[in-house]
Amino acid sequence: MKQPRTLRQQENRAGLAYLSPTLVVVLVVVILPILWTIMLAFQRIRLINLRRAGVFGDYSLANIEVVLTSPGFWSSLWTTVVYTVGSTLGSITIGLIAALALRARFRARTLVRASVLLPYVAPVVAVTFVWTVLLSPQFGLLNDWGMRFLGWDRPIAFLSQREYALNVLGWHVDIPIALLTVIAFESWRYFPFAFLFLLARLQAVPQELEEAARVDGAAPTQVFRHILLPQLSAVIALLCVLRFIMTFNKFDDVYLLTGGGAGTEVVSVRVFEFLTARFDIGAAAAQALVLAAGLVVLLVIYLRFLAPRVEGEG
Repeated sequence: MKQPRTLRQQENRAGLAYLSPTLVVVLVVVILPILWTIMLAFQRIRLINLRRAGVFGDYSLANIEVVLTSPGFWSSLWTTVVYTVGSTLGSITIGLIAALALRARFRARTLVRASVLLPYVAPVVAVTFVWTVLLSPQFGLLNDWGMRFLGWDRPIAFLSQREYALNVLGWHVDIPIALLTVIAFESWRYFPFAFLFLLARLQAVPQELEEAARVDGAAPTQVFRHILLPQLSAVIALLCVLRFIMTFNKFDDVYLLTGGGAGTEVVSVRVFEFLTARFDIGAAAAQALVLAAGLVVLLVIYLRFLAPRVEGEG
């Protein structure tokens, strides 16, 4: 005769029953595509012979070798790092400034805070189109103002010009104008993400600390440096990791703005080109795997060194 289940066993079975739909979705949407990508990365698969790809195919490191030795891979990887670091720092810096400016009470504060979120919630196709029109060398508003009020002698092709010669104190400096423009767009579009995190943490800082510092004669910069910044350090560290991961594999923003041209070819755009232009599915999967490996290394470094400090400060 079967013994009746205990209350703990019943709870465990109920918990598994509730979790099973989520586990199935994660398995189908996340785990299986990852395993399929890893399988393709180690097989010489092109679009024409994709049907022959299987679990028991011919595995080799040929795709990894093709990716690492292909012309332009290391330059695109360096471009990805510069783009990611610049966009991460830019979005967090702008978000911090906005959070500091909008933490105090004033009329229409809720409306202003809501409007700050517009770049983040607006469709990416719409905002990239607006930026493309504004920066157009033919009819863009920025070039028109620059030639009228700033003394530009000719329009600047912000999204299609690789370098722009700038005269700084008699020195001629070539700046990567297209890459800097894409970084500026990324910083503008995603600073509301950092703004929400930082504003929430600033709201939790006790007002008594700042009032005591002001009574003691501390300047605003000293209040920020010695009181607010230590309170925000854990959130800023977390934001750096999140934004780095999100930006490192970013595709749509760069592709819609420049198509990966003019020195803005990041690795994700390169994966897309391998897939659609060369129909080399194996090499594209291998390149995506290399990209994921870099993110895993970053995540391990964060969990090993930064996460304990964040938990201790929290």
